[in-house]
Amino acid sequence: ARALAKQLGCDMAIIDKRRPKANVSEVMHVIGDIEGRNCVVMDDMIDTAGTLVKAAEVLKERGAKKVYAYCTHPIFSGPAIDRIAQGDALDEVVVTNTIALSQKAQDCKKIRQLSVAPLIAETMQRIATGDSVMSLFSDQDHLF
Repeated sequence: ARALAKQLGCDMAIIDKRRPKANVSEVMHVIGDIEGRNCVVMDDMIDTAGTLVKAAEVLKERGAKKVYAYCTHPIFSGPAIDRIAQGDALDEVVVTNTIALSQKAQDCKKIRQLSVAPLIAETMQRIATGDSVMSLFSDQDHLF
């Protein structure tokens, strides 16, 4: 998150959470100024979406204008899709296609899926030709 914020020239805020027990989390604090801003929450995976929705609710309560979530692996188990679809906390959830989406997830207007195929293909090409893989991720033209 810090590297992306730096690359985009954006400020960064941190959501401090605690897990009192498995599959239970509490959002405790938001560290940073988010009032009137668009916020992006980044995570490696979304399982039941409980933590994500709680975080988005706290961000909106603290004055965030919009909350977007970006996630690599959309597990979306149990009540995840309903949690994402209901309420106004999350404006959009962007995920990759590392895990196939259920029809319910595909039909959810708040979920947008991006393909990682071009990135994987380019990475494989660079490895095969001996070109830099690192530059693929440090060059902004390839990121967006």
